Amino acid sequence: MTVWRTAALFGVCLLGALPAQAQEAHPGRAVVMSKCFQCHTDAMFRDWRQDRRGWEAAIYRMVGRGGLWTADEIKLMADYLGSDFGPGKAPVQTR
Repeated sequence: MTVWRTAALFGVCLLGALPAQAQEAHPGRAVVMSKCFQCHTDAMFRDWRQDRRGWEAAIYRMVGRGGLWTADEIKLMADYLGSDFGPGKAPVQTR
């Protein structure tokens, strides 16, 4: 087997081992990455455990401090943060 074929097979096996959530990122993740990481680190999202309404309130507080987002962007961000960083989710382990 060639090196390229082996590498491709390894990549396919690795993708199959990842959870479905990791394979298809929530559309709000890209908005959070592009908008929130201008001022915040990932520690804020890992440490806070709020439901969707709590995250939406936090986002609107940022609007009051100068954050410029559309209503659609706010909805996407709140949906993503509530689903991936909600109160029922286990904290992300970092090294």
